[in-house]
Amino acid sequence: MNLDAVPQEGNATLGGQRKLMYARDADGRSVLVPSRGWEAEEIVTAQAVDLLAAQAQQARARVAAGEAAPLEYWMYACRMDVALLAQTSGFWQWRVRRHLRPAGFAKLSPRQRQRYADALGMTVEAIGTLP
Repeated sequence: MNLDAVPQEGNATLGGQRKLMYARDADGRSVLVPSRGWEAEEIVTAQAVDLLAAQAQQARARVAAGEAAPLEYWMYACRMDVALLAQTSGFWQWRVRRHLRPAGFAKLSPRQRQRYADALGMTVEAIGTLP
């Protein structure tokens, strides 16, 4: 992308903040350029946030029915998926999926619960309950 092609349309999902993008200057060098974003990015971001909110509500219903652990609700409420929660908590993805089930979550040690709490930015007590 050339320097003059960096989008400056504005993106409400950035909350008035700007982000840096790489662009080529007149000499062909890559430089960092502040960008206010563009409308297409805003639409896609809003759709992703809406999808995660819907997944959180579906997870909440599964937790209430006893089919899932509260960790699944908090994962989606914090805008994460299994891969991201695994990466931030340090667990393998297959272990995270197992911990999303009530039986797997019940077997977590206090140390393991703390790892999830740290990854989600919550307390240990909060990840075991619904809001």
